[in-house]
Amino acid sequence: MTEEMVLETARLRLRKLTPDDLKGLKKMLQDPEVMTAYEGPFDDGEVQDWLDRQLARYQADGIGLYAVILKETGEFIGQCGLTIQEIPGRRVMEVGYLFCKEFWHQGYAAEAAIACRDYAFETLHAPEVFSIIRDSNLPSQRVALKNGMAQVGAFDKHYRGVVMPHYIFSVKADKESLS
Repeated sequence: MTEEMVLETARLRLRKLTPDDLKGLKKMLQDPEVMTAYEGPFDDGEVQDWLDRQLARYQADGIGLYAVILKETGEFIGQCGLTIQEIPGRRVMEVGYLFCKEFWHQGYAAEAAIACRDYAFETLHAPEVFSIIRDSNLPSQRVALKNGMAQVGAFDKHYRGVVMPHYIFSVKADKESLS
């Protein structure tokens, strides 16, 4: 299947997910440690639903979560992208990210998230972008801060029968301190 490149950074390529990414998604979404913020790993059906949802987002919204490919090896290392999400009172464009654990703490999430933020502002002309992060997910909160965001709110999500407190982070396009 032909890769549809969306973004490129110094070390990463971000492209639309394809059905061929199911194996990489299973590795990531079925890892209990990676999926702590989701209350545990996904089963095969949930992974397929996740992939199908991204493919549908590309069609409906023109954006979605993208496969993150390490340039050096061509390996699938995670996903990062832009999605439309609900927060109390409004729909927002979110920068979301999730990586295979062997690629944590190497700056890949921040690198990909910054590229997605810049794409949202420069190409999509979004006035503001958000990240919605579980209150207990400190590494993802640090990525949001590196992405120039500040916490602007909080709310509870109900997922898998659990009430999950989440923080809302955002950054506006006109912020001068963007890196």
